[in-house]
Amino acid sequence: MSPDAHDRGRVEVRRSARRSRTVSAYREGDRTVVLIPARMSHAEEQRWVAQMLEKLAAQERRRVLGDDALMVRARELSAAYLGDRAQPAQVRWVTNQNSRWGSCTPSEGTIRLSHRLQGMPEYVLDYVLLHELAHLLVPDHGPSFWALLEAYPRTERARGYLEGVVSAARLPHIPGARHGSPGQDPAASCG
Repeated sequence: MSPDAHDRGRVEVRRSARRSRTVSAYREGDRTVVLIPARMSHAEEQRWVAQMLEKLAAQERRRVLGDDALMVRARELSAAYLGDRAQPAQVRWVTNQNSRWGSCTPSEGTIRLSHRLQGMPEYVLDYVLLHELAHLLVPDHGPSFWALLEAYPRTERARGYLEGVVSAARLPHIPGARHGSPGQDPAASCG
């Protein structure tokens, strides 16, 4: 895949007089930030931006689980935290969920996870997957549902992470600001 397919929106180049030779890049919300030395020419900048986009895309491709691996992970989580009672028929990534992190159809045993989770820390993905697995057993968000998630030790941390992503998405973008992030589309909850 081309780097453009993975640049998650726009690229922001930040030049620094203190940076003498190194170039680095990272994802910040819906953009990629590339840090370069201030003395770099426009042609060098363009070459490095392309190179860093490809490098980040390659890292993300290695990190993203396929649908089969998601099913394996779901089974592992069910065994570890739900007494192996949640048995999904299908677990897959989807690109049409921009207001949820995941969803579940208990009657069909299907779980769908938003592609926006790809690249997030493993404990966050595990939490969302476990959340949807719990819906196979309890369809609502009542006390018995939340009791199932108490067994996962990183529930609160993962929820905090996701809340932070949602909050960052709502912050205004101030051009030139060091830490502003327009982020992804706001998402209020899991399914």
